[in-house]
Amino acid sequence: MQVKHFHTQACPTETFLSKSPGPCKEAQARLLNDERPRGQRHRIIVNIIHSSSDYLPKVLRFLNVAFDSSGDCLIAGDHQGNIYVFDLYGNRFNLVQRTAQACTALAFNLRRKSEFLVALADYSIKCFDSVTKELVSWMRGHESSVFSISVHASGRYAITTSSDTAQLWDLDTFQRKRKLNILQSVGIQKVFFLPLSNTILSCFKDNSIFAWECDTLSCKYQLPAPPESSSVLYKVFAVTRDGRILAAGGKSNHLHLWCLEAKQLFRIIQMPTKVRAIRHLEFLPDSFDAGSNQVLGVLSQDGIMRFVNIQTCKLLFEIGSLDEGISSSVISPHGRYIASIMENGSLNIYSVQALTQEINKPPPPLVKVIEDLPKSKLNSGGLKMKVTSGRVQRPAKSRENKIQARILKQDLTGNFENKENEVSDGLNKKRLQILLKGYGEYPTKYRMFIWRSLLQLPENHTAFSSLVDKGVHVAFLNLQKKYPIKSRKLLRVLQRTLSALAHWSAIFSDTPYLPLLAFPFVKLFQNNQLICFEVVATLIINWCQHWFEYFPNPPINILSMIENVLAFHDRELLQHFIDHDITSQLYAWPLLETVFSEVLTREEWLKLFDNIFSNHPSFLLMTVVAYNTCSRAPLLNCSLRDDFEYFFHHRNNLDISVVIREVYHLMDTTPTDIHPNGKLDAFVALTKGQYPVFNQYPKFIVDYQTQERERIRNDELDFLRERQMVEDMQAEVDQQRVEDEAWYQKQELLRKAEETRREMLLQEEEKMVQQRQRLASVKRELRAKEMHLQDATRRRFLKLQQDQHEMELRRLNDEIERKVHMRDQEIATTAKDLEMRHLELESQKRLYEKLIEENLAEAEQACLNADWRIQALHKQRCDDLQRNACYQEVAKLLRENRRKETEVLNAMVGEGAKKWEEAKEKDFHLKSEKKASALSDASRKWFLEKELDDALEHAEHPYNTVPRCQSGQAASGYVPRTSQLKDSSEVDSSTHISLNRRRVQWDTMEQDLMERVRNLRQRLTAQARNRCRTPHLLAT
Repeated sequence: MQVKHFHTQACPTETFLSKSPGPCKEAQARLLNDERPRGQRHRIIVNIIHSSSDYLPKVLRFLNVAFDSSGDCLIAGDHQGNIYVFDLYGNRFNLVQRTAQACTALAFNLRRKSEFLVALADYSIKCFDSVTKELVSWMRGHESSVFSISVHASGRYAITTSSDTAQLWDLDTFQRKRKLNILQSVGIQKVFFLPLSNTILSCFKDNSIFAWECDTLSCKYQLPAPPESSSVLYKVFAVTRDGRILAAGGKSNHLHLWCLEAKQLFRIIQMPTKVRAIRHLEFLPDSFDAGSNQVLGVLSQDGIMRFVNIQTCKLLFEIGSLDEGISSSVISPHGRYIASIMENGSLNIYSVQALTQEINKPPPPLVKVIEDLPKSKLNSGGLKMKVTSGRVQRPAKSRENKIQARILKQDLTGNFENKENEVSDGLNKKRLQILLKGYGEYPTKYRMFIWRSLLQLPENHTAFSSLVDKGVHVAFLNLQKKYPIKSRKLLRVLQRTLSALAHWSAIFSDTPYLPLLAFPFVKLFQNNQLICFEVVATLIINWCQHWFEYFPNPPINILSMIENVLAFHDRELLQHFIDHDITSQLYAWPLLETVFSEVLTREEWLKLFDNIFSNHPSFLLMTVVAYNTCSRAPLLNCSLRDDFEYFFHHRNNLDISVVIREVYHLMDTTPTDIHPNGKLDAFVALTKGQYPVFNQYPKFIVDYQTQERERIRNDELDFLRERQMVEDMQAEVDQQRVEDEAWYQKQELLRKAEETRREMLLQEEEKMVQQRQRLASVKRELRAKEMHLQDATRRRFLKLQQDQHEMELRRLNDEIERKVHMRDQEIATTAKDLEMRHLELESQKRLYEKLIEENLAEAEQACLNADWRIQALHKQRCDDLQRNACYQEVAKLLRENRRKETEVLNAMVGEGAKKWEEAKEKDFHLKSEKKASALSDASRKWFLEKELDDALEHAEHPYNTVPRCQSGQAASGYVPRTSQLKDSSEVDSSTHISLNRRRVQWDTMEQDLMERVRNLRQRLTAQARNRCRTPHLLAT
């Protein structure tokens, strides 16, 4: 699997942008081999080249790019289906998806900010999440390639357009809402949403343009046909952010501007003659135009995108070139960036702020001057206007207004005052020095830009590329061993810079302190190696003058200058150095060869070099003297050489601002005869195109060292070559010996394998014989087992039959016992019922006796009461007049008494009849139960029924006497009390006799019944034994 990587000129790792914007930072992100004009190079933030890391790397072309709604993040897809997200604000990029097929369109401004739409080569549209990297939805429906995706301002709807149809999708459910079908002969150019509105604009190949309502999909209006004089076939379209102006173009250099509110064509713009066809249109957003964009980007067939003002028809700026043409471009929503896919497949990101000053400027003044048109143009009242090309600047105003636009450019005649103080990019060196003295340092944001202007770097891309292409110099192949830098990237940049310096001049390959000199600049400009090389080269040419005249020794002449200045300003300190045998090679040379990077922090070092680059080259030497004089107190306290060495190789508690002020003081107060200013030349910039020749060193020494190094290197190569030949021969001999040993071992292994196989065959044959024997024995055992099993089966079958017979016998015995038990239970139940009946009769008898006694007691009491009343009446009758009344009352009481006696007797008789009726009902219920249980044995039923009938007939006689007595009493009317008592005693005696007789009969019946049950049980047992004996005899 190929490992893909992004690389820029700035950094080959993930961080491809500088976080702090500005012209200097933007320049650091351009490519090394960038041949664009200088003004255009400063506008590119980053150039992204996507290449594979194979043995033969190839460039993977980007096809589509899209910004999100914030404008600080964009996605890009290449032709292999890789989707990358670039975070311009966070300075990161990330691979979010591999679709395995080329993408034809992208959209990244959905309602859910992390989701984006991708149209693929298989005519499908997929929605992915850039955070989770998961597939959200998959939409199908197109039958040709989708070349446009337009998203509604709310992010809820999207329109996908292909050559034959356009489809409206609901991004909440990812379902298709509507589909636009047209005739094949017409064809669709583009269908898209108008910004910040609910209108859909559809453009067809016959130049017809329709506007539709998004909700109802009803046609709102149709634009009229373009003029007949214009033969433009619309292919590309663009709309302003407020949705009022539509720009349309095609295979012509004419642009048509439509007013969508008035629904008419209001202007035709003619592009320069170099433009023959328009490939892409897009309006550039502005912060102050409230959506009515005035700048239109026009990408033509030559790969150049020109930005024109549609009101003034002025060409403001352009991007791209004939050598590096643009394939397509997208502008961020806030108008700060332009992402362009180049024809070579790379991706360029431009800064609009650096491209022109016309963009994002404050609103123009309210007072404007109207100029008269030339007479030749008074009669041209048509719509057509020409775009005038030229340098980008504000329009010049008339002389009468006394206001002129100030343009920072050099005068062609060269008659400038203080020309030596002018630097590139229109900066004045004296004004910079005044600014530096006032603030002590340059602004961090613009420091690199000021340094490049002060050093007048030529930025010779071709020359630097030729030096870099020579590869790593031999002297720096093992740089990491001597300088073990933790950052591999920093080490690689340092190695390339030093190699380029060594290829530029041979002395730098032998300069031991060159890595120390170049390292702080490499660390500062590690994202732009060209600038780093030119800064170091300029430093060596100007601030390192005469350093190499005593090579390979330190620059004695330079150190003498420093010692003279120190002797003039601080003789005591110099005498202290002399007393302790401390020379300038210890207190001055360590500071010079490391350019103070060892003794200063990053901020102090930058502040110091702001002053060094802004002054004469002698300023560096004066800085060494000032550092010593400002540190005189600790230095005077030092007495050991190790202490001095430690002091000049480590950071000290020293205010750099005081040192810089001391340097300026020394520059002003040092006498001319010892001032380094007279010994060193003025600043000389690097030449443009090619770098100057650097030969300010003893050439014979360097050449001799180079020759000696080359001779030693050749001897080492010869030695290595001979050793390699010997090692190769030894390796061949060893290999041959190994091969011979391997062959012999192989033969021995083959012989052993053959013997092993013979033994294995013999063993297998023996095993086969043994297996046959075991098989025969197993067959015999199986036959014997089969016979045993048959015998066991037969015996088990016989045993099963016997068990079945025994089980049947047990079942019959159980059935007999069960029936006998049931009969016993029935007999016991019958006996219990009889006992219960006897108990009931006894209880009824006692009840009747009690009732009779109660009635007799009441009757006797009534008689006593009647007698008492009669006696009382007899005693009370005093005269004869009341005697008849008393007799009548006595007769009444007697009649009442008789009536009550009759009621008592009737109640007693009724109660007895009711009890007998209940006894009859119980007897009838018992009879029915006995009938149901006696179905199996008719004789027993008959016997029991007969006995019960006899018992019932015998028990019915007492009831027959009661009615006769009652009728006798009713007939007689009044009977004396003595006769009634006699009759009741007779009845009781007869009832008692009948009950005793019945008890005797029941005992006799019970004995007879038990005898019959015993006989029946014996007969059933005999029958069962006879039945069981007969099958056994049959079986035997």
